[in-house]
Amino acid sequence: MAATIKTWARELGFGSIGITDTDLSAAEPDLLNWLDKQYHGDMDYMAKHGTKRSRPAELVPGTLRVISVNLNYLPENAADGWQVLESPNKAYVARYAMGRDYHKVMRNKLQQLCTRISDTYGSFEYRVFADSAPVLEVALATKAGVGWRGKHTLLLNRQQGSWFFLGEIYTNLPLPIDPPTTAHCGSCSACIDICPTRAIVAPYELDARRCISYLTIEHKGSIPLELRPLIGNRVYGCDDCQLICPWNKFAVHTQEADFAVRNGLDSNDLVDCFAWTEAEFAARMAGSAIYRIGYIQWLRNVAVGLGNAPTSPAVIAALSARQQDDNALVREHVAWALGQHQHQRV
Repeated sequence: MAATIKTWARELGFGSIGITDTDLSAAEPDLLNWLDKQYHGDMDYMAKHGTKRSRPAELVPGTLRVISVNLNYLPENAADGWQVLESPNKAYVARYAMGRDYHKVMRNKLQQLCTRISDTYGSFEYRVFADSAPVLEVALATKAGVGWRGKHTLLLNRQQGSWFFLGEIYTNLPLPIDPPTTAHCGSCSACIDICPTRAIVAPYELDARRCISYLTIEHKGSIPLELRPLIGNRVYGCDDCQLICPWNKFAVHTQEADFAVRNGLDSNDLVDCFAWTEAEFAARMAGSAIYRIGYIQWLRNVAVGLGNAPTSPAVIAALSARQQDDNALVREHVAWALGQHQHQRV
């Protein structure tokens, strides 16, 4: 049954599939220590579920096994990430968010797999997850042999790098488990060294409060002043630790049409992004993971990007047009951005 399930999973487009038990006792202390240090910042949901995150059978009673999968997301024809980062008038969007919202794509594929299992072997208990519940995805994927945790805390795979999503099926099927793989980061510290905000405070340890992905996506308020210049032109997420990782020379481009670039999100101009009305933002981001942060947060992020862009009449005009924006958060970041250009001119 396990071999058949893995074959079906690959037919659905999953890159790697592994099966593990529910014992995460080795990972739980690291989670609790991370929370104790307040590294989760405003992400209260990381703490509110208690041990359900590290004890799968508490989240879904009766769970005996976890089927862990990955799904590659890097589209072949997207603009080169380094080139966008080195073009300060461009808006850098994390490569995972350039296409359709992965939550829907992953859940749909996992559900298809479960339906096929049920149709063939009879009904069984299961629940599918795609970054949508208190699940220790990387720990489970590591135990299941899908890859190993890199020093940037993301999962790495020797044949696929790290440009992939993770998904899980919690089930009561007593399937045979797979052995974990070995780690292959060695003495490399490229991801730690390149992090713009020094958010990777130690190997395998991330202070989310300094992470650009957290600041531009999860953090809803004012971005700390000292971190704004370090964000550069990254308006949604950050990929520096993946772009620099040697293992991503083995990255596999996605075959999933839903992850193709939409609305020029691989290399839009910051000025153009800042000119979108709320209706235009809603239309362009419909079905995208970016839609979740909302229009105000998008403007906040782009304002920071414009503040870090080279001074030009177009940049100054774009920012000046929103000096009296209805939203205080936007006004604050616009004022900061204009101040940056004032310093440049002086």
